[in-house]
Amino acid sequence: MKEFFSSMDAAQQFYWYIAIGASVIFIIQTIMTFIGADADAGSDAGFDGNTDGADSPFQLFSLRNLINFLLGFGWTGASLYDTINNRIVLGIVAFLVGALFIALFFLVMKALVKLSEDNTFNMEDTIGKTADVYMNIPAAKGGKGKIFVSIKGSIHELPAITSGNTDIKSGSPVKVNAIEGGILLVSPLNE
Repeated sequence: MKEFFSSMDAAQQFYWYIAIGASVIFIIQTIMTFIGADADAGSDAGFDGNTDGADSPFQLFSLRNLINFLLGFGWTGASLYDTINNRIVLGIVAFLVGALFIALFFLVMKALVKLSEDNTFNMEDTIGKTADVYMNIPAAKGGKGKIFVSIKGSIHELPAITSGNTDIKSGSPVKVNAIEGGILLVSPLNE
């Protein structure tokens, strides 16, 4: 290993030391994340998309973001050292890639938070929605029919009644007005 670094100048060694050091810490952080050991370490923050204050779960200046930045910065500098001869341009490119790593981490965490959203179906969410009649609904609460209603991107088949004086035929659009005993009370859309 000593021979590997002895053939490099100081700037190239700098990039390699940052890349290797950040990689080792990143691997340790990743292992700790998977075994749950870093939950209360204080060196990492969760994410809920709020970046407004110092108490926000996603903090721009955290150990995890520093390591993400150093990964991009170090490996870019080490891998492009012989390609980009101007050391200032190399430093700028490495800095930009490090910032890109932070942005990518932000986007990945935002996507993961969306996966954990509660999309539990609640009957109350149907009130005020329009739906399509699947099975005829008898007039004056004379029996139950069925409707298809879309809630949070998924379609649900639910029992429905009407208090109107006419039957509502299959294929007709209706509006959900209330819930009575776990059954939706609907009216024709044109009323």
